[in-house]
Amino acid sequence: MAQENDIVLVYFEDSPLTFARIESISSDMKRDWYHVKLLILQVPIHAVTWILKDIYIDGEEFTMNGKRMRMELVVCPEDTEISDDQEEQAVEQPVEQPKEFEGTNVISFASHKKKKVARKK
Repeated sequence: MAQENDIVLVYFEDSPLTFARIESISSDMKRDWYHVKLLILQVPIHAVTWILKDIYIDGEEFTMNGKRMRMELVVCPEDTEISDDQEEQAVEQPVEQPKEFEGTNVISFASHKKKKVARKK
């Protein structure tokens, strides 16, 4: 089950609608139902409290005013580190410029980073 401070993606009729952070989850009088306070992460930021079953907090679909809704827990992707070999390959490969950028210089961030690291040593 999603916990307090977790980020969820709220779906409306199978389309992603907004991200929200779960601020609090407190028990309702009815068994397996909870008051879920969500901080809606859009402009303007605002908070809502939904009364949901535990299975809905876990991602099961539910309806609100006859419209299908669901919440999906957002998991941060793992960092992917670029090895030195991959970085060198990226620097060595020529970059093709779109026609609208002909005559301009493209600066490779990979080569810039490599120069910076070499200066520190």
